[in-house]
Amino acid sequence: MRCSFAFSFVLFVAMGTGAGAQTAAPPCHGTQQSKMVAELLFGRNIGRAVGVSEADWTSFVKREMAPRFPDGLTITDAVGERRDPDTGNTVEEPSKHVEIVLSGNADDDTRLDAVVAAYKRDFHQQSVGVIVRQACVSF
Repeated sequence: MRCSFAFSFVLFVAMGTGAGAQTAAPPCHGTQQSKMVAELLFGRNIGRAVGVSEADWTSFVKREMAPRFPDGLTITDAVGERRDPDTGNTVEEPSKHVEIVLSGNADDDTRLDAVVAAYKRDFHQQSVGVIVRQACVSF
């Protein structure tokens, strides 16, 4: 079975870990603090049809994400778009966009990697998009 994902790239910027370019922290205002923010892009198709139901997604979040990121995360429904390498046609796919303000712990990358690996394994995905960036954050 051929698996698809709306975002056929994985972009991971590891700022401050030695793996990426060092960048000065953005100027934060008021009570904001400079934090790393992870964005995860999960396609829901398996093959050419939606294979990850809302119930499957909710179960995945409870089992894999919430325990690893107990301080919280934000989930947004999205529609991804990609070019099908077999046909050259543009394909849209229902997706989930997840944002997590990372705690700054040494195991942040390990926890992100575990979530990505679990989704790929459980739902037969080729990839999960990962973007990590520095941002000014306040709650």
